[in-house]
Amino acid sequence: MRDNVGKGVVPKIEVERVLDRLRSVSDPDAVAGMAAFGIKAANTLGVSMPAIRRLARDIGRDHALAKALWETGVHEARILAGLVDELELVTDEQMERWVNDFDSWDVCDQICMNLFDRTPVAYEKALEWSRRDAEFVKRAGYAMMATLAVHDKKADDKKFLRFLPAIRAGADDERNFVKKAVNWALRQIGKRSLELNSEAVKLARELRQERSASARWIASDALRELEGAAVLERLARRARPKYT
Repeated sequence: MRDNVGKGVVPKIEVERVLDRLRSVSDPDAVAGMAAFGIKAANTLGVSMPAIRRLARDIGRDHALAKALWETGVHEARILAGLVDELELVTDEQMERWVNDFDSWDVCDQICMNLFDRTPVAYEKALEWSRRDAEFVKRAGYAMMATLAVHDKKADDKKFLRFLPAIRAGADDERNFVKKAVNWALRQIGKRSLELNSEAVKLARELRQERSASARWIASDALRELEGAAVLERLARRARPKYT
């Protein structure tokens, strides 16, 4: 796949070859099903995530190709771009351009979890984007908080305590794709450690008293998981001293 792909400008024919591969494993009937989950049908081929990941493994890493795939505007090509991009070449300018292009929750989440949350500016971008008004930019801020909580295993709890005021601030946003991301961030942070669980539960209980229907839903849904025996037992086991 990479015989004509270099680090510079990617010939259009190379991008077309990748798009042809995507089309070859597409299922037009799946597009309607995706639409039922809030994914726009325009520029969508109907390719499953396992198929996209297999193609990404075949391609390998290529920054120039990732940028060219993004510019096609094709839904699955943009998800693929996040999987094949080279982390060390991702710039702040690129992140801002891509985040402002987000037009669906799955592209937003996939780019955040596969690429953006591993950049040196991930924590700053999470807070910055959570303060923006555009629906999918704001979602990206909270998606970054959630995926950082999952992926950055060695991070200190203090990094995530900084996110809680932003979660409180976004909890009254009634837009579905925003409130679900706020909820996601709260739940993932609360599952990192006993201390963070305590703080997340405290915040959720406060949100449960708010007048906002969105805040109350976020709180109730999060508390069901964060106060559950499975989560608390796992966190208690993790907190026990390890003897060698």
